Amino acid sequence: MGLANIGIPGLILIVILALIIFGPKKLPEIGKAAGETLREFKSTANDIMDDKTGEADPKDKS
Repeated sequence: MGLANIGIPGLILIVILALIIFGPKKLPEIGKAAGETLREFKSTANDIMDDKTGEADPKDKS
């Protein structure tokens, strides 16, 4: 059972718990930080996969 099997009731419960724990004023900051972290993780994972497959990184063109 993975994260994809949570379902709507589970997501609602998580949101309610987050509201209780962090409060409504802190949630946007937490969401933004989580989004930036996920974006950085994906970028790093893509860079590693590009290096592993031997593709040249378009950022490194000189």
